[in-house]
Amino acid sequence: MTDVEIQVVRARRLAAVRRRVEIGTVGTAWRPALDQVWAFLRDHPGLRTDGHNVFVYRPVPGRDSLLDVDFGVEVTRDFEAADGVIPTATPVGEAVTAVHVGGYDQLHRTHEALQTWRVRTGRTFTGTSWELYGDWSDDPSTLETEVFYLLG
Repeated sequence: MTDVEIQVVRARRLAAVRRRVEIGTVGTAWRPALDQVWAFLRDHPGLRTDGHNVFVYRPVPGRDSLLDVDFGVEVTRDFEAADGVIPTATPVGEAVTAVHVGGYDQLHRTHEALQTWRVRTGRTFTGTSWELYGDWSDDPSTLETEVFYLLG
């Protein structure tokens, strides 16, 4: 059973690459995008300290199978966009959230738990969601990813 809770969330500053991807292809799109962000961060010392990878998903209006995804890394301050990397932030407001523990190939289970919660409670999602990835480990059973859905 996945524990679901409501939080009022604050913005997290991100350095990100925005990509329009088909639903289901995030698994192949994230690596080149994050490689681009990490290269940018290496060229801008002090912009990142101990922030985490964050993926923000927004549906493309009128295109049910497409998402605009910000593949980002938390940063310490604002900066000027360059080299295809933009400053952006996670949404602010009331969100429903759950923590996924385990391999990324099972992350869909936490998304399904949040969707089940939505149906059960009658609450509305805005369409924007994001994932905050915890520290990397070679042991997939210890990986933690927090999943958020902005509430309407």
